[in-house]
Amino acid sequence: MRDKDNNVIYVGKAVVLKNRVRSYFRKTNKTDRIKKMVSLIDHFEYIVVGNEDEALVLECNLIKKYRPKYNVLLKDDKTYPYICVDVKSDYPNVFITRKILNDGKKYFGPYPSSGSAREMIEFIKEKFKIRQCRKFKFNDRPCLNYHIKKCLAPCQNYVSKEEYRKQIDQIIMLLSRKN
Repeated sequence: MRDKDNNVIYVGKAVVLKNRVRSYFRKTNKTDRIKKMVSLIDHFEYIVVGNEDEALVLECNLIKKYRPKYNVLLKDDKTYPYICVDVKSDYPNVFITRKILNDGKKYFGPYPSSGSAREMIEFIKEKFKIRQCRKFKFNDRPCLNYHIKKCLAPCQNYVSKEEYRKQIDQIIMLLSRKN
């Protein structure tokens, strides 16, 4: 929903758009906040997507982009999961987070559910065999994941920083949908 100055004042989604829009213009059970929002609506803009997951992700992205006054949820970047690549580390890790920080790490998403984000992480760890430990440290022997061929054992220097970084670059390309 946009106001007369073309500012986005509300972002929503609907399976049946006609019913959703009509609900805002009924005279019953509207809060003062909704009444005020309706009085400011000048025109509507809509985007058709393929399924409900796409609608959730699009809604989340638009709310984060425009920060509409009448959307009270989804402004805090905590609603949907993201995949984070800690590119600052010598041997970066890939993990799920719900907070986006301005910390130099790369964030990809949002994902429509934590299950879909976990599925992507599992695919990445299976395909690229990157480290799976949260707290990386050099040990006196490689971890179990190395022995079952699910890790390249950077903790043992079995893989160079450059080779490991190539794996991370490919993961970033995959998550950026460039591959």
